[in-house]
Amino acid sequence: MKTHYEVLIIGGGTAGIMTAGQLLKEDPKADIAIIEPAETHYYQPAWTLVGAGTYDFNKTAKPMASVMPAGVDWIKDYATGMNPEMNSVSTKNSGSINYDYLVVAPGLIMDPSMIEGLPEALEQGIACSNYIDPEFTWETIKNFKGGNAVFTQPTTPIKCGGAPQKIAYLAADYFRKKKMSDDVNVIFATPGSVIFGVKPIRDTLMKVIDRYGIHFRPFYAPFRIDVKEKVIHFNHTASEENRCIINEDNEISEVMGGDADISIPFDMLHIAPPQRSPDFVRDSVLSNEAGWVDVDIHSMQHVKFRNVFALGDVAALPTAKTGAAVRKQVPVVVDNLLKLRANQEATNADYHGYSSCPLVTGYGKMVLAEFNYNGEFTPDPKLKRMLIFNSAKEHWRLWYLKKYLLPKLYWTKMMKGKRV
Repeated sequence: MKTHYEVLIIGGGTAGIMTAGQLLKEDPKADIAIIEPAETHYYQPAWTLVGAGTYDFNKTAKPMASVMPAGVDWIKDYATGMNPEMNSVSTKNSGSINYDYLVVAPGLIMDPSMIEGLPEALEQGIACSNYIDPEFTWETIKNFKGGNAVFTQPTTPIKCGGAPQKIAYLAADYFRKKKMSDDVNVIFATPGSVIFGVKPIRDTLMKVIDRYGIHFRPFYAPFRIDVKEKVIHFNHTASEENRCIINEDNEISEVMGGDADISIPFDMLHIAPPQRSPDFVRDSVLSNEAGWVDVDIHSMQHVKFRNVFALGDVAALPTAKTGAAVRKQVPVVVDNLLKLRANQEATNADYHGYSSCPLVTGYGKMVLAEFNYNGEFTPDPKLKRMLIFNSAKEHWRLWYLKKYLLPKLYWTKMMKGKRV
């Protein structure tokens, strides 16, 4: 087995596979290896639809071998440490692998233990999560009989920051179609201050919330789940704001300020678990204090080690952690790698924080939030070809894009090293 590669990539997710594929398109003889232990590659953006019963989970999975680019050495192992001073990565079973250039793209990991009681709630089926088991989310929604349906997210960064609210909208739409609205309180509680940071999108989403009668509660940070009593506890992150308490009779009352936590009994709980970078990243000199790989936000080149790049969820970039962001990051990283290999400086700094969030607002409805580091709405002009002239408004063609076109684009273009 080889122990040295020109380009070593950690991670066989979207970022790692795309980087390898695009490099090989530019140089079919490039010496590349990918460290990835998983046997299955998932198209996770469709898990929201799986959780709403409108997409087949099996269609989100393909064997890792089928997406691994031809010409890449696949090291089926776990990365356990990075030593950039020695240009090496340690693995669980394969020893140390040396490199000329390193691309760090292992994604992030779920850490339910960061919320007290959440591991038990998930294990016992008291809580559901599209991030972990979207098929169980659908079973939970389908079998829900009424009461408080709480949807929430943690204070940590998460992949696809809009996903926790998407499933709330889909569930509310499902309850409405089943004529259950009078028997359900749908509550969306978030540590954030607004429903979405981009104003045109926010304006639309507030109308969606009003349409469904969703109780929107900003500044709510979940910290404990009482599994036995089925109660979730929140800290209020802005003490000067009103808080909402929903009691056991499903009556809503406002309570001002104070330091006491907010408790909400629930009959259904959907939660995005806390998420963080893997331990081998957090413990590395490559990471910043928050545990994310410390890179230039425009070039994805490490701020100290010039032969190291990071992209995707694990990179310290102040934008949403989405596959759409990766789609724009990869060409910049690839171009910079090609420059370094040609003994030039990595001068490509063309990534300006683009990300997008396909916000499904009901069955057959969606808005598409595209934005940059400045939080500016940056819709793709190509949408006009689909007769979509304002993607900040709900449109059935955007639903078609989400459910049919984007998965096809992912498997046939992005995973094949084609620039899209």
